[in-house]
Amino acid sequence: MQDPNPLPWGAEDRFQAHFIVRKDIGKALGQHTARTKLTTQGHFGTKKILKVAWNGNGSLTEKLNDDNELNDMIAKQSLRDAEMYVEPTEGVVRIRNKWKNHLDFGISEELFWIYDRIAGHIKKV
Repeated sequence: MQDPNPLPWGAEDRFQAHFIVRKDIGKALGQHTARTKLTTQGHFGTKKILKVAWNGNGSLTEKLNDDNELNDMIAKQSLRDAEMYVEPTEGVVRIRNKWKNHLDFGISEELFWIYDRIAGHIKKV
């Protein structure tokens, strides 16, 4: 008998751009992990970002929090684009944001420069 509610098969319609920074961090994984914490105002479609802070441990989080120009640039982005993650993996550090579908997927010029600035902070730590 055939299942009336089959599970979806195949590739999901979700994409995620990863910006890779080559840096050997050794065993200091926690020193290169950070994510944005957004202070917002409003509800649903009218929600806007008031302030951006970074959560994490170590000097990278301190440098990101101290860069007011970077945080102002992030605050001008959409909520989905402003949620950013910095994560170390094998020999590199990834910078990424949330998953997007094929209609939303893309990187604006402003978002590119934000990632570039974050990468600069990663290289300095």
